[in-house]
Amino acid sequence: MIGNGKQDMAVIVVRDADAVAAALREALERAGDAERPGLQRALGLAVAQSGVPDAELRGGWAGRRIRAAGHEGPLDSVAAVKALRTAEPGLSLRQAVRLSREAAALTEKAG
Repeated sequence: MIGNGKQDMAVIVVRDADAVAAALREALERAGDAERPGLQRALGLAVAQSGVPDAELRGGWAGRRIRAAGHEGPLDSVAAVKALRTAEPGLSLRQAVRLSREAAALTEKAG
């Protein structure tokens, strides 16, 4: 993830799911009977990931970074924002707040 600028919320989400799905489709075409079930399962997972909204990808990334920094409390707290900015010094305060809110929204959605 890259923070760009102090005024904008410019966090880039990199999606490789489409390229992975294409490679899996090609492999599936050449696969023998023993490989097919595993490749079909992998293709299904890749296709499912390609439909995940950007906010969910950002929130998941931010939540993992916050937890890796040792924060165990709410993901949208001041301490979580501080942990995220410590882990990713290039993020502005505004970016870190938005990312922590997206991370917290994921935990609310899951719980």
